[in-house]
Amino acid sequence: MEGTVCEKGLLEYVRKSSPPPFLLKTYMMVEDPATDDVISWNAEGTAFVVWQPAEFARDLLPTLFKHSNFSSFIRQLNTYGFRKVATNRWEFCNEMFRKGEKESLCKIRRRKAWANKQQTAAAAAPQEFDEDQRSSSTSSSSGYGSLIDENKRLKKENGVLNSELTSMKRKCKELLDLVAKYAHSDKEEEDERPKLFGVRLEVQGEREMKRRRAEISESASILLSQSCKRVSCSLI
Repeated sequence: MEGTVCEKGLLEYVRKSSPPPFLLKTYMMVEDPATDDVISWNAEGTAFVVWQPAEFARDLLPTLFKHSNFSSFIRQLNTYGFRKVATNRWEFCNEMFRKGEKESLCKIRRRKAWANKQQTAAAAAPQEFDEDQRSSSTSSSSGYGSLIDENKRLKKENGVLNSELTSMKRKCKELLDLVAKYAHSDKEEEDERPKLFGVRLEVQGEREMKRRRAEISESASILLSQSCKRVSCSLI
């Protein structure tokens, strides 16, 4: 009898001096700098934040908890006294769960009310299933909302690019028309020059006019080239 009591006492001591596996695994994920873009401490180190719930459930949970249910993870946090402390993000806090204080994990215990509830889980199975479904639906809705916002942003950017592309196409057309106009004008004026014994005569001031037209044509060509480059960049 005394041996049984001592054994129970030893087991109780070991249990109290060792952090629960769930808390230890969660602490490891939060501490790992390689996953900071998905889960990390807040700025003060007094709570942790799941920045990307979808990626967290898909990539991290299965590696340590053998499931990918974000709502189940939240329920486990609740059983150990964690509470959600922000309305706009998944931030959870427990006074004994802090950055750099791993030894305090041993002080966190499961809630007795939750343990009693687990003993009667068979009777409450339908209700638990409904709660799980609602939690899963909330998590899925959050991920779906993020996808909708991203899709709206991409559509807005695409609209801006299409507007810029249309503007560039219009400018290219105007420049092409301008170059064609001056080329046609040069041809007509050249044909109107008088001839002497079959040879075209130079009209006074014609060279200066040609030089100016050449400068305008060159400037138009440069602008055309630049506009076309912008159009290509917009298409990319």
